[in-house]
Amino acid sequence: MQLNTKRVYEPKADSDGMRILVDRLWPRGLTKAEAAVDLWLKEIAPTTELRRWFHGDQGTWAEFSKRYLAELDSNQAAVEQLRNLIAEGPVTLLYSVKDETHNHAELLKDYVLMPR
Repeated sequence: MQLNTKRVYEPKADSDGMRILVDRLWPRGLTKAEAAVDLWLKEIAPTTELRRWFHGDQGTWAEFSKRYLAELDSNQAAVEQLRNLIAEGPVTLLYSVKDETHNHAELLKDYVLMPR
């Protein structure tokens, strides 16, 4: 399985494979053509409540991670959909936040690649 992450604002590369946007909101300032998104899987993104809590400077990265992983545990249909797509070929998870280390796409990548 080849699974990568990158900011949706970065140019599309041939190595991206299927480009899946995993944000609940469409990225600001990007047209659909510029984003080159193959699938928008917003169901797998953190809930609006969790996103607002974290980005409102109310929570820590550790607590956000714990809460998002719990959301993924209860959202197995979307997780399985993503796992099936990854099994078909390379996938790049796209996200819009600036932090390339502390973002939900990295958590999602680790979660999906964990052995079942």
